[in-house]
Amino acid sequence: METLLNGALTVAGIALLCVGGHFLVEGGIHVARRLGVSGLVIGMTVVAYGTSTPELAASVAAAGEHGDMVLGNVIGSNIANVGMVIGVAAMLTALAVSRRTLRREVPIMVGFSALLVGLSVDGAVSRLDGAVLIAILCAFTVYTFWQSRRVRVEPAEEHAPAKTRPFPISAGMMGVGVGLLYAGAILTVDNAVAIAESFGIPERIIGITVIAIGTSLPELITSVMAIRKGQTDIGVGNIIGSNIYNILMITGVAAAIAGISVAPAAFTDYTIMILFSVALFAAFGSGRIGRKTGMLLTAGYAAYLLSTLAT
Repeated sequence: METLLNGALTVAGIALLCVGGHFLVEGGIHVARRLGVSGLVIGMTVVAYGTSTPELAASVAAAGEHGDMVLGNVIGSNIANVGMVIGVAAMLTALAVSRRTLRREVPIMVGFSALLVGLSVDGAVSRLDGAVLIAILCAFTVYTFWQSRRVRVEPAEEHAPAKTRPFPISAGMMGVGVGLLYAGAILTVDNAVAIAESFGIPERIIGITVIAIGTSLPELITSVMAIRKGQTDIGVGNIIGSNIYNILMITGVAAAIAGISVAPAAFTDYTIMILFSVALFAAFGSGRIGRKTGMLLTAGYAAYLLSTLAT
C-alpha cells in the first residue's frame, strides 16, 4: 500500500514539475518576445532553460546523497529528448531545420556531451568540474544572444503575438512556475527513492527511466505545440538547448553542490546518449526529419528503455 502511495506521489510530483515548467516557459517567452528575440534563440535559451527546470529541480533535490539519480536523470532526459520528443514530433509532421542549426548548434550539443564524458573519466564530476560547467553555461548563453544579434531575423521567424501579456503578469507566471517546480521536485525525488529502495532498483535506473521521462514531458509538450503551430525553430531549438543545459546547468549545479560519483555503468549510457545526438545530426543532414526517421528514433528509444529495464 505504501509503495502505491509513493507511486501516486511520484506521478503528482512529475505533474507539478510539468505544470511549473509550463508557467515558467510561458512567462519567459512573452518577456523574450517583447525584447524582439528570434525563434531559434527563444527555443535555445528561454524555452530550453524553462523546460529544463524540472530536471534541474529534481536534480538539486537529489544532489549529494543520490548522485546516481542526478546523472541518470541528465543522461536519460537527453536520450528521451532525441528519441522520444524529436521522434514523436517528426511522426506528427516533418521537421525542417536551418543550415545554421545543423552546422553549429547540433555539433555544440555533441561536443558538450563528449565534455561530460571527459570530466567523468576519473570516476566523479567534482565540485570544481561543476563550477567549470556553470562557467561554460554562462559563456554559451552570452554567445547565443550575441550570435542572434549578428543574424538577420527572417519574417517567418518573427513571432511576436498580436496580444502580448503585460510584464507583471509574465513575471508572476514565472514566479508561480518556480514554486510549483520546487514542490514537484521534493515529491518526485523523495518518493522515487522510496520506490527504488522498496524494489531494490538502482537509483540510476529510476533516474534514467521514471524521472527522465517525467521531466522530459515539458520538452515534448512544448516542442510538439510549437512545431504544430509552424514554429519549427522553437521546437527543435528547445530540444538542442535543453540537452545542452541538462549537461551544463543541471550537472554543473548538482556537482557544484556536492559532487557526483560516476559508476562504470554510466559510461554505457553516455555512449547511447552520444549516439542519439550523432543520429540527430545525421538525420538533419538533408535539412529535414521525416516521419520514417521519427519512427526509427522512437523505436530506438523504446529499445533502449527495454534493454535498460532488463539489466
